Amino acid sequence: MPHGLPVCGADCSLKVEETMRRSMWAIIAAVVVVGAGVGIWLGVSHNNNNSSPTMNMNSQTNTNNAAPVATDKVSIQNFAFSPASITVKKGTTVTWTNSDSVTHTVTEKDAQTGPNSGDLAPGESYSFTFNKVGTYHYHCTIHTEMLGTVTVTN
Repeated sequence: MPHGLPVCGADCSLKVEETMRRSMWAIIAAVVVVGAGVGIWLGVSHNNNNSSPTMNMNSQTNTNNAAPVATDKVSIQNFAFSPASITVKKGTTVTWTNSDSVTHTVTEKDAQTGPNSGDLAPGESYSFTFNKVGTYHYHCTIHTEMLGTVTVTN
């Protein structure tokens, strides 16, 4: 018995080979499971306050199909602008307030002179005065599915 190993012939080497193959598949399966878990966690936890991961199961992606509301205040909550579409008169100052638990932005999308808040931490507000008639589309640059529209009239 060299090196303390039993002598078992070809039968023994087949058992060793089978054991190594099973171990390899177990390791591959573990890597796949861990990788999937990390991928899910990263997709779910994209918030900027370093709190525990949360998933937005709310299917309220703004499509702006609702009739515009006459108001100068927009709330940011549940990963949505509310109301998503507003109508204001020229010269009106609109204020967005982040009532969510994560950072958002209010950023124009049409290369116009529109709102550009930068990061709005939870509880912060941003105001923009609309001095030109037109339709202004905006979104959150962090959560790009968040969409809003301001229609400015005379």
